[in-house]
Amino acid sequence: MTDQTDTTPLSSSLLAWYDKNGRDLPWRVRGAHPNPYLVWVSEIMLQQTTVQTVIPYFYRFMDKFPTIESLANADIEDVLLMWQGLGYYTRARKLYECAKTIVADYGGKFPETYAELLKLPGIGPYTAASISSLAFDKPEAVVDGNVIRVIARLYSMTEPVDQIKQEIVKKAQQLMPKERAADYTSAIMDLGATVCTPKNPKCKSCPFNSDCCALKEGTVDEIPIIVKLEKVKKSGPLFWIENERGEVFIRKRTETGLLSGLTEFPWSADDVSVGKKEPEFPFAGGWTFTNKSVKHVFTHIQLSLDIYKTEVSGKEEKSSDFKDFKTKTGGIFVSKENFKDYPFSTLMKKVIAEMEKPDVKKNKKSGSNKKTENKQLSDF
Repeated sequence: MTDQTDTTPLSSSLLAWYDKNGRDLPWRVRGAHPNPYLVWVSEIMLQQTTVQTVIPYFYRFMDKFPTIESLANADIEDVLLMWQGLGYYTRARKLYECAKTIVADYGGKFPETYAELLKLPGIGPYTAASISSLAFDKPEAVVDGNVIRVIARLYSMTEPVDQIKQEIVKKAQQLMPKERAADYTSAIMDLGATVCTPKNPKCKSCPFNSDCCALKEGTVDEIPIIVKLEKVKKSGPLFWIENERGEVFIRKRTETGLLSGLTEFPWSADDVSVGKKEPEFPFAGGWTFTNKSVKHVFTHIQLSLDIYKTEVSGKEEKSSDFKDFKTKTGGIFVSKENFKDYPFSTLMKKVIAEMEKPDVKKNKKSGSNKKTENKQLSDF
């Protein structure tokens, strides 16, 4: 990036505000951080996740993987387990891949420049700027949602953000001082998080209030303009399969698509617009609808799953019908007590919690005498 300037009146005001009001966070120091690993992990965790949510995860993750070498040498299942519940699991897989690359190709040391950081797996412009600025005090503007809001209001940018993102980045870079880059980066993010908030901003406390165009025009509450995409609605069945020992069938989700690499109970879903269909059971058996369902909202998907249950005997476990299903899914039976050892998503944790509740209605039989074809369950 280019166009950074010497300290301007705006950046000086912001740094003075930060010196008095900056947040104390477990991954933050004043000035450049001596450990880029902490900066990197925190920035990946903070993507689309709030600070308060991230803090306990950060502590647990660092206890488990205190160095980049310990992360690179870990098993991916352990990494996903520590990420469990934080969401956006692609972040964890990319974090793991990047750690291996840094250890193998860079001797465990992060490159300092924005250009070199961009070459690493899972590191895009935002993360590269974050590490370069926060860990190495380089004047690289970090533009997250908080910074977008500050810049858009400061200059009264009234076009939709997705149309003017590059202009916002350019203006953010022009404000970035050559000195105290790390502190300035923390300062502008703190300003957006604590003062220039989406609703009820504290404009009287803002160091930019005398220069803010949106404040002068009375349009603070209208900026920035963010066009939200409508969520796709999906629904389908989830299959809870128990054996005679009370163990439950789980599988590892395919390494592509939503929630890839995580543990789950077999399920599938279709776009609601095609109409709700009768479930196609994965193998013949005494399936019952449990009268239980779970709902979950992802970034772009609103999902609803109806839970169906069956119990398979020892003889049925050995049948070709079930063996074909088991081979296709690559699943295994595990005891409920051992669920804690597997990286379940929040969606699957909702299923477990629902199945732990007592039945309140008599289950309606579904497909108990119906021979169904084996079917590979679909992924998003």
